[in-house]
Formats: sequence, C-alpha cells, structure tokens
Amino acid sequence: MANISSIHIIFFLFFITSGIAVSATVFTLHNSCPYTVWPGTLSGNSITLGDGGFQLTPGASVQLTAPTGWSGRFWARTGCNFDSTGRGNCVTGDCGGVLKCRGGGVPPATLAEFTVGSANAGMDFYDVSLVDGYNVKMGIKPQGGSGNCRYAGCVEDINEICPNELRIIDPHTGVIAACKSACAAFNSPEFCCTGAHSSPQTCTPTNYSAMFKNACPSAYSYAYDDASSTFTCTGSNYLITFCP
Repeated sequence: MANISSIHIIFFLFFITSGIAVSATVFTLHNSCPYTVWPGTLSGNSITLGDGGFQLTPGASVQLTAPTGWSGRFWARTGCNFDSTGRGNCVTGDCGGVLKCRGGGVPPATLAEFTVGSANAGMDFYDVSLVDGYNVKMGIKPQGGSGNCRYAGCVEDINEICPNELRIIDPHTGVIAACKSACAAFNSPEFCCTGAHSSPQTCTPTNYSAMFKNACPSAYSYAYDDASSTFTCTGSNYLITFCP
C-alpha cells in the first residue's frame, strides 16, 4: 500500500482521546453501484469494523458501530473473486488477497477517512481522499449531529477523464477500472510530497491533482489539500455511499 495517505492517518490519530464522553458512531455503508463491491476497512487502533471486509451487493447496506476515539478508513474493492475460505483477489483495492482485510488496500482506491470523538470537544473529522487515486464514486453524508456537518465526496466518474498514463485497465473487461495518483504512477518527490517537497510550502498542486480537484472539489486531491477537504461534525452518524 502506498504510504502517502498515512499523512491523513497521522493527522487523525493526533486528535484521538478516550477522555471525551461521546456516544458511539454508526456508519451505514450503502452500495448504489450497479455491481457488487467488497468494502474494506482499516482501523488506526485495535478496533476492527466489519471484520476488515465483506461483500455488498447492489442496493444493500451494512451498519457498523465505532466507539469514541475510533479512526480509520473505508474503501470499495471491485472485480473481486473469493473462494469459500475467503481467499482470492480484486481488480482494484485488493488487500492481500483476502476477503477480511488485515491492512490497507492497494492503490488506486477512493477512501473515506474518519476520526470520531476527538480531543476537540468530541468533534469528528472526516474526508474523502483521492490521494491514493480513484476507483469508484463515494459520498459521506452526516446524519444528525451539530456543527458544520457538510456532505463530502467525489460524485464524478474520474475514470472517464483519467489520462492514459494513470489508467488501470480491468483485464477481464478491458474497461478503465481505476485512475492512479501521479505519485503511484511516477514515484517522484514533487508528486509524492517527499524529500525536498515534504512540506505544504514545497509540495503544491500539479496538473494531475488539479484534474482530481476540478472533478471533485470537496475531496482531497493531494497530501496537503487540507483547507477545502477536511470536514468536522459533532455527535453524528454517517452514511457512506458507493456510487452516490
């Protein structure tokens, strides 16, 4: 798994505390795609939601409950084929060839990232990230709660506008299955925000990240795209929709 989105996990973990009395958070994962997806989950602490991964057929929903202080991410795996033991593989978002992920997904994959009940008055932090690339449309809708509880997401099909050099082709269908980040495609500091480009001052938007941002203005387009891409809410549950 590419480590570029670890910047977000570190940012979220900074806010975790167990001293705030906030009720548990319910995540509802809903598949509005016309095909089956296999959501993967990754926790920033010891609480794994949904056993790490599961199948979600078109129109189906699953509810997962996270305790205060939970942090982690959700993503959709596509084109998966698992046997009766849970072994197999996915065209996008694969997490080691298993149904129940024990780690993050292989980029490119659209990510929904959360920290719930942080040290900042029990506030939740959330975002949709394209820093590790894109595979499916995704939206996060707060349900209840207080504060600036805005919808976050990427509801445009970036695969349709993905440049040739960033495309992942489904070997079974021949169609574009995902769009790489420039970091994954070229592995250079200016795209990965590493080395001499490892600060907000030296890692600035590129033509590739601008493409992601123009298509999905409320989603993270590169590592330091915080100002317009991180959202907050307090005491909310969340509806995460694949293909909203």
